[in-house]
Amino acid sequence: MNMQLASRAHLAEEVPVALVFNGISHAVMMATPLHLEDFALGFALSEGLIDQASQLYGVEVIQQAQGIELQIDIAAQCEVRLKERKRSMAGRTGCGLCGTDSLDQVKLKLSQAPKVQLDVQTMQRAHAGLRALQPLKLQTGATHAAAWSDMNGVIQTVREDVGRHNALDKLIGAMSKAGIHATQGFICITSRASFEMVQKTIQSGAGALTAVSAPTRLAVEIALSHNLLLAGQVRGDSFTAYSYPERFLTTVPIESKETETHGHP
Repeated sequence: MNMQLASRAHLAEEVPVALVFNGISHAVMMATPLHLEDFALGFALSEGLIDQASQLYGVEVIQQAQGIELQIDIAAQCEVRLKERKRSMAGRTGCGLCGTDSLDQVKLKLSQAPKVQLDVQTMQRAHAGLRALQPLKLQTGATHAAAWSDMNGVIQTVREDVGRHNALDKLIGAMSKAGIHATQGFICITSRASFEMVQKTIQSGAGALTAVSAPTRLAVEIALSHNLLLAGQVRGDSFTAYSYPERFLTTVPIESKETETHGHP
């Protein structure tokens, strides 16, 4: 038996982060306390609380004994959405639904994703390079990552967090602040593609989401109904195309099934 003693220096941070919009408490998420301004902006965008980055005027990070509070100032015309999507309970690690107080809030009203084509080798190149760009994962083994790759398979931006939703929100916020045009690349994640991850990707304006693990059935249904290119189980030289297999560019034919196809470029 090979047992190792854990070091506190190698443990991922996980703290309560309260998101307060215009003085209205909206959600408490368990998150890694890094890139919190990106988190605030990305959360506001992906949850549909604001439509564009210019509607967020500022973020104040307040350290408290029990956690962190983000005081987020958004445009007054967006406040009505806070009441429509108000949350009152603390969310567990990266949970996108804990505290949502009605079933109507589960599915967001989404636009159609832009139609994109994705070269398979480009996708695999991005995923292969992602591991080296996850310092928290390499140190702790306990975090997820969400990354933005250009169409050459070169990772441009990465964000990490103990929660997969948080990592994606941080990435969306970072992309928005940098003025990245969402259709000029694709999003890679190191987790499963749950329906919230699909919704957040569509909200970001991206046309493709590629994941290390598999999606859920609802995630596939939303991807198909909203034009999103969705790949899962991207590992080594294999992947699974869960939507629009004809948009994956490869010299090897991709076998089609009802809602999933297996490609082995």
